[in-house]
Amino acid sequence: MTVKALVRATSHRSHFLGLASAALTAAVVLSACSSSGGKGGASQTPPTSPGSGASSQSGGAPGSGTPSSSTSTSAKPRQPRKPVHVSLFQGDGQTYGVGVAIIAQFSKHAPTSAHAFDKAVTVKVNGSPVKGAWFWVKSNTGYLMEAQYRMQNYWPAHSKIEMNMPLKGVDAGPGLAFDDSLTLSLNIGAAHVSKVDGSNERMVVTSDGRPVKTLPVSLGKAETPTYLGTKVVMEKKNPQLMVSAPGESNPYSLKVPWSVRVTLDGEFVHSASWNGGNIGSRSTSHGCTNLNTADAKWYYNFSRIGDVVTYSNTQTNNVMPSWDGFGWWNVTWSEWKAGNLLKN
Repeated sequence: MTVKALVRATSHRSHFLGLASAALTAAVVLSACSSSGGKGGASQTPPTSPGSGASSQSGGAPGSGTPSSSTSTSAKPRQPRKPVHVSLFQGDGQTYGVGVAIIAQFSKHAPTSAHAFDKAVTVKVNGSPVKGAWFWVKSNTGYLMEAQYRMQNYWPAHSKIEMNMPLKGVDAGPGLAFDDSLTLSLNIGAAHVSKVDGSNERMVVTSDGRPVKTLPVSLGKAETPTYLGTKVVMEKKNPQLMVSAPGESNPYSLKVPWSVRVTLDGEFVHSASWNGGNIGSRSTSHGCTNLNTADAKWYYNFSRIGDVVTYSNTQTNNVMPSWDGFGWWNVTWSEWKAGNLLKN
């Protein structure tokens, strides 16, 4: 097996429409290291197993179909509104990194208006209301639509997030009503923010603003560069199965240890014992962030879903697309506040 085959598994890039900042055209291009099945754990139900703690107070279809009380023979019964079912990616009591967004998922029918939703739903940090915004998007995770909530900046470290979503019977657009009322309580851990710089092949890991470790890396070579921009840890697997794309001249199937996913299409921070001669000195991977085995194990154990990793000087001008995983922070705040598919 060649170094090229080992460094980065490839598969067709999948549109993560659940994070689109604009209407996307259908396109298929080659990916970075990717897992079996093309999307790995991010093909969802999302990459980490969502908890079941998000509490629903709903009981079924919206009760807005009560006939008119008028005694006139010309009065017609009010038509029941179609139900929009709401569920949450996160579950009560879970702890995430400062870069995570709250994800609401919609099924049965897709909402067509966000106005009543925005007025009804509240989010508090440590008991105080905050002014974040919802970004409405299509989903490729089995839901009809998703909405993600974040503030202009990352969540405060070591904070408690509480969301109240009293939506049962609330208008979701003409002829539609939400059929669930939900609450959510999350914990945010230490601010784990790592900065990867391709100019010196280093990854500086910080916790609550203090440097913890500096790790040598090898990023994507010029032909397959690592995306620029802000990425968020999506899932962790040890090992992660990586397979070659159909038609690959050197087909392979490899279990890569200590793998931390940061894009849907297959960029990982992972162990690369086969590339030790280049780690810390030059970029030779197919897009992944290669680490020495001991460093990869340490980072795997250190990181959590929602941690932030930023990339600079990666031999490309291409920023990670917002749809390619948890790319929330690559959407400007003005665009985010506008709501995207549904206007806030």
